[in-house]
Amino acid sequence: MQSLQSRLYVCIALIASFWCTSVVGACKVLTDFDGDTGDIRWRTVNDGVMGGRSRGDHRVTNGVLVFRGATNTKGGGFSSIRSVRQRLNLAGEGLTLRLRGDGRTYTFRLSSRTQRATWWADFSTSGEWETVFVPFSDFSPRWRGMRLNGPDLRPELADGLGLMIYDKRDGPFALDVDSISNCAGKLDTPRPDWLAALRTRLRYT
Repeated sequence: MQSLQSRLYVCIALIASFWCTSVVGACKVLTDFDGDTGDIRWRTVNDGVMGGRSRGDHRVTNGVLVFRGATNTKGGGFSSIRSVRQRLNLAGEGLTLRLRGDGRTYTFRLSSRTQRATWWADFSTSGEWETVFVPFSDFSPRWRGMRLNGPDLRPELADGLGLMIYDKRDGPFALDVDSISNCAGKLDTPRPDWLAALRTRLRYT
């Protein structure tokens, strides 16, 4: 029965993938945490570096990046994960994430060894599996959390990715990321919300 169920899931996934070809084709997968493209390594950076008391950590489980912890605004108030620097060759209009959040607002962070500033862009989550597009035009320069007047983001120079929660709220947070892609343009036809959930189900079957 389990084998039959697995085959059924595979068939549905193949049909769904064909239906989404034009969408996926507009993007280059940076990582889907599966090994082949999931060679981006991550490290945790919490507000303890500035005397804060937030907690956070990450792990990759069955091809999904799991980011968990709790923020405490009596201090820095943030938790983050950051990639080890490597050439990313970013281009196009922005980044697309397949993710499931918890209703809180998160921040995507880009950095470059050629600049002291980093660039941040916030995105909201619904609590369900969804596709989130973060345009490069939304990124603003920061230095230790302070907003700067410049320089503007140059995506081709970025060599570091980051995910952060810094929404000025206390309490637990939970973010699951299925993939991160660099897209030539905004997705007019987003991938169905159930596709990532199905893909995750396949991993556990």
